[in-house]
Amino acid sequence: MLRFLGISRAEASSSGSTSEIWLLGKCYSVSLEEPSGGADPGNCYAAFLDDFSSRIWFTYRKGFEAIGDSKLTSDGGWGCMIRSSQMIVAQGLIFHHLGRSWRKPSQKPYDREYIEILHLFGDSETCAFSIHNLIQAGRAYGLSAGSWLGPYAVCRTWETLNRLNREQGKESLPMALYVVSGDEDGERGGAPVVCVDVASRLCSDFSEAHSAWGPVLLLVPLVLGLEKINPRYIPLLKETFMFPQSLGILGGKPGASTCIVGVQDDKAFYLDPHEVQLAAEIKQDNLEADTSSYHCR
Repeated sequence: MLRFLGISRAEASSSGSTSEIWLLGKCYSVSLEEPSGGADPGNCYAAFLDDFSSRIWFTYRKGFEAIGDSKLTSDGGWGCMIRSSQMIVAQGLIFHHLGRSWRKPSQKPYDREYIEILHLFGDSETCAFSIHNLIQAGRAYGLSAGSWLGPYAVCRTWETLNRLNREQGKESLPMALYVVSGDEDGERGGAPVVCVDVASRLCSDFSEAHSAWGPVLLLVPLVLGLEKINPRYIPLLKETFMFPQSLGILGGKPGASTCIVGVQDDKAFYLDPHEVQLAAEIKQDNLEADTSSYHCR
């Protein structure tokens, strides 16, 4: 069975372990044995923490403008799946624009691409991927302010929001988006199958207005157990974190979603959205912005 660790528990647990850590396709060999190639285990551990804390972290927010016709100015207690999904998409944008090796700089000014990505997820209708716009796009799937939603609904919501943005001539997400599930049965335990022809067509459609072949973001909504994860799925789930294309896994249980980004033995490392912070909106031209609330360390 997997044990789930946030950053503080990850620091305590991983520092005493000698097993490999896989974090979104990157391997960190933390070993007490004589390292090969001159690698320092302590440096490997520090590099893991630097990588982990460079991942974009979205949490509950309070004090933003009311969502739609509701009077809600906070998503505390119900927005964790939305925040987890924002983390997945944000990691995809970071990898696409800045590469897997990017780490949050210790000095300002920051990379323009980094600031522009954070701006997309601000808590305002003017920001393309805000919680406000996600809820509006997800109404057809039962999404409303104050209600929790499952993985199928949130994946389809992103698909709809991406389509609406493209219809308006916006390219906030510079990639095709493929939800690998024919219908909601995929969320009830069915086995989604990636159709290469469909993925190729989506990439081709996206690339019609571009000179290069387009990337694709695969979202796979499914249930891996009823009350808890079926143990037989765990080895395969752990392998996905070895893929260089991995963006993580969002989910958990109803009302308690997290964004899982890495594994080590029986431990899974995650970014937890269940912390209420003040609403934030990063201006896209402010390269000196305070981005500390978007990182867990």
